[in-house]
Amino acid sequence: MKTINISTRSRVQFVDITQRIAELVSNSHVNHGIAVIYSAHTTAGVTVNENADPDVVADLMNTLDRLVPRRGQYAHGEGNSDSHIKASMIGLSVTVPVENGQLMLGTWQGIYFCEFDGPRSRRVLVQLVAEKRDNPWNA
Repeated sequence: MKTINISTRSRVQFVDITQRIAELVSNSHVNHGIAVIYSAHTTAGVTVNENADPDVVADLMNTLDRLVPRRGQYAHGEGNSDSHIKASMIGLSVTVPVENGQLMLGTWQGIYFCEFDGPRSRRVLVQLVAEKRDNPWNA
């Protein structure tokens, strides 16, 4: 397992970590398998979405803010309930297939670390799982 350290600069920020994950995969011994990318935080998540048009990320952030406003009737007393909810909605992990030592992302896809309670120092854990040689899918 590898750790990627991320320093966010604002309360809400989507950080494109695609290249960092791709480098870990290409430098590994895993030719075929999966990459699991996991946020080790309760107020941040990981998602795969379009990375060609930055308006998509802006739309995601704006929609999440409309659905889960920062100020609301929340019971949690730390003032970051919206961050917890948004992280749960986005999810804490994604799984991406690996073939020939490369992430099998679609043409416009990128992997994003999603900060909802920054700025902070954060960790993303990356676990590569190699496919068994006798896998029946390879027959």
